[in-house]
Amino acid sequence: MPHTPFEPASRTLDDADRTRSALRAAGPIVRVEAPAGGSAWIVTDEVLAREVLNDPRITKDPAGAPSSWVHADLEPTAAQQLSLTTLDGAEHLRLRKAHSPLFTAKRTRERADRITAIATELLTAQAAQGEPVDLMADFATRYPLTVLLDLLGIPLDRVDDAIGACRAMVSGQVPEAMAMFSAIAAAGLADGRDGLAVELRDRVPAEVTEDELHYLVFTLLFAGQLTTDAAIGFVLARTLDADVPVEALGSLVDETLRQYPPAPFTLWRFTSTEVELAGVRLSARSPVLVDIRGINATGAHPDLTFGAGPHYCIGAHLARLELRVAAQVLRTAFPQATLAVPKHELRQQDFGGIQGARLTALPVLLR
Repeated sequence: MPHTPFEPASRTLDDADRTRSALRAAGPIVRVEAPAGGSAWIVTDEVLAREVLNDPRITKDPAGAPSSWVHADLEPTAAQQLSLTTLDGAEHLRLRKAHSPLFTAKRTRERADRITAIATELLTAQAAQGEPVDLMADFATRYPLTVLLDLLGIPLDRVDDAIGACRAMVSGQVPEAMAMFSAIAAAGLADGRDGLAVELRDRVPAEVTEDELHYLVFTLLFAGQLTTDAAIGFVLARTLDADVPVEALGSLVDETLRQYPPAPFTLWRFTSTEVELAGVRLSARSPVLVDIRGINATGAHPDLTFGAGPHYCIGAHLARLELRVAAQVLRTAFPQATLAVPKHELRQQDFGGIQGARLTALPVLLR
C-alpha cells in the first residue's frame, strides 16, 4: 500500500487514490493500524458495507471504542451529549423522527428559489472583486453556511461568525468553536425567529435541554458545511470542464458526488459484541470503517455517498440541491465562466481518514 488511508496526501483532480485499490485487493474487510493505536477494520465490499451499516451490533456511540482510545479524536459519548451522530437504536430513531420532517425531498425543493438567489448573489459578489476568483477561498464555505443559516432561521449577519466557528473547529480549537456555535444557535432560537431551528425545538422530546438543542443545531451546521464545502470544488470544476446541457447538470452532480464523496469513510463504528464479517471474527470494541470512496469507485457504480441504513444522511436532499443549484447558477448566470488554469493543474488535498479531500484552489474567470 503506497500510504495508509489515514495519512494526508496531495494529488491532481483526476488522479486515482491508489490506497483504495490496494485496500480492495486485500479483501472485503481489511485489518489496519488505527491512528489512535491498535487494530481497526476497513470494509471494502458494497454488500458487506450495507450489512455493516444496518447491523445493530455495530454501533456509533464512542463509548464502545477500545479502552485505549481515551485520547482519540472522537465525539462525546451518547451519555455525555445528545446527538444524531452517536445515538443508536430506539433513542436514535426517536431523535431522527424529530429531524426527518424538516428535511424531506418536498420541503427541500421548496427552498430551490431561495437557494438560487443566495448562490447568484454570492457569485455576483465574487465576480465584482476582480478576476480570477478562487471559489475555494470563500464561496465554498460561505455558500453552504448562508443556505443553512437562512434555512434554520439564524440571522444572516451571523454568517461570518459561523465561518469562524467552522474554521476554529477544523483547526482543533474545540472549546472556542463550541462557544461560538452555541451563540449562533441561540440567535436562531430567540423569540420571534422563524425557521427550522425553532421547528426542531418544537419537535424534540420535552426533556431536551437548551444546551442539547444548541448542540443539535451545531451538528446540522457543522456537518452540513463540512461536507458541502468539500464537494463543491469538485462539482464546479467538473461543471466548467464538462460540455453538458444545463438540464443534465443534476446527473453530473450526482456522479461527481459518487466519484468524490465528501465523506471518504463512514464515521467510526464499534462492535458491541463479537461479530463475524466475511469469515473474519471481530472481538467486541473493534473499530470499523466503511470505505465509501473505494466502494464508490468500483465498476458496478454503487453509491454509498450518503451512507445507508438508520444513519443515512438526513441532509442528503439539501446537499444535492445546494450543489445542483450552484452548478446551474454558474452555468446560466455566468455563461462565459471558465477555469483560469488548465484542469490538470487543479490539486486536491486529502486530509486522511474520515476527514475527506478538498480542492486546494479553484481559480475561475467568471466573466
